[in-house]
Amino acid sequence: MQISDSVRAQALAARAGAVALSTASRGAKDAALHAMADALAGAAAAVLAANAEDVAAAESAGTSAAIIDRLRLSEDRIAGMVQGLRDLAGLPDPVGDVVRGWTNPNGVRVRQVRVPFGVVGIIYEARPNVTADAAGIAVKSGNAVLLRGSSSAANSNAAVVAALREGLSGSALPTDAVQLVPGPREVTGELMQARGLVDVLIPRGGAGLIEYVVTGSQVPVIETGTGNCHLYVDATADADMARELLVNAKVQRPSVCNAVETVLVHRDRVDDLLASLAEAMGEHGVRLHADERARAALADSRAAVVDAVAEDWDTEYLSLDLAVAVVDDLDAALAHIRRHSSGHSETIVTSSLASAERFTAEVDAAAVLVNASSRFVDGGEFGFGAEIGISTQKLHARGPMGLQEMTTTKYVVTGEGQVR
Repeated sequence: MQISDSVRAQALAARAGAVALSTASRGAKDAALHAMADALAGAAAAVLAANAEDVAAAESAGTSAAIIDRLRLSEDRIAGMVQGLRDLAGLPDPVGDVVRGWTNPNGVRVRQVRVPFGVVGIIYEARPNVTADAAGIAVKSGNAVLLRGSSSAANSNAAVVAALREGLSGSALPTDAVQLVPGPREVTGELMQARGLVDVLIPRGGAGLIEYVVTGSQVPVIETGTGNCHLYVDATADADMARELLVNAKVQRPSVCNAVETVLVHRDRVDDLLASLAEAMGEHGVRLHADERARAALADSRAAVVDAVAEDWDTEYLSLDLAVAVVDDLDAALAHIRRHSSGHSETIVTSSLASAERFTAEVDAAAVLVNASSRFVDGGEFGFGAEIGISTQKLHARGPMGLQEMTTTKYVVTGEGQVR
């Protein structure tokens, strides 16, 4: 695919900005982040107005409630975006950190040092809050960023980026450190072919988008993943804790990737706990997709219960739907998770240290939780200030991607004239 003049010009401007960013002091970057936060706060009314246009268009098009929830901004969400930028300014600067170092017997000193990637392209769907998070993390980690949002959030993203660039324009950093890449669908393909202009791409969205970028890009990709997350209620689980964790993990915000999609209940807890969990889900309007044993146990439940089909175990609902299965023991729970997990976040509720240790050791996921809600698997909750996304791959970055994950390393070798 031929790269258009406009995309090439934006990438070249980003590369020039990345040079300046790579050597910017922490003070300069933090001041720029505060200026971006101030400008975004000042533009809140304009951002909300632009977002209202996007939401209205999505509703008219029959877009699902889960996607509209991701798309919709509010005063509180904008305040969160602003605070995220300020939080990033308060975090240590990863650039220049020495990962390791040593001196060879011949006196040559070797250091492995964190450095920015350079130009990072973010391809994402719906969520305009990602625009501010990604821009802030890029600036703090010394990267220039090309933001390619979806058409469904075009007005919102444009308003957010206009505010962020206004803040940058009054700082010591280049305005082109943050750019929105507009245009038709083909522009995404152009970014994917811009090897040499863009250093790394990060797709953030549904399975279709991620697969499209991973399989079609000539630019290196850090893969974020979908969240088919499980909660396993062990035989020794505290009933009140299990209920509270499930309600939080499923109901608080069902349209996000760290929401639970399947609950597995140990057979010994069917009689005393499964009905209680179903009742809690019913109170919040959650529809249960139950396997045969769970369905039999819930025959008298007032919750909405339907027969689970094979596809349910691999579905990221992003809605008020929950798959429910009864398992014989921890071995069966682990086998189910190995078969169906997307590798995002997996939770056990247990009072058994042995069960907890087995679960954390044997579950292959970016995050494994013991007696805590999967909603904590988030860059902000981890203390990263914000996140680019949740990586489910196993190379370079895994889990919430914050500042350190947005750097690579280089070796600095210092001698006094030694030759090999």
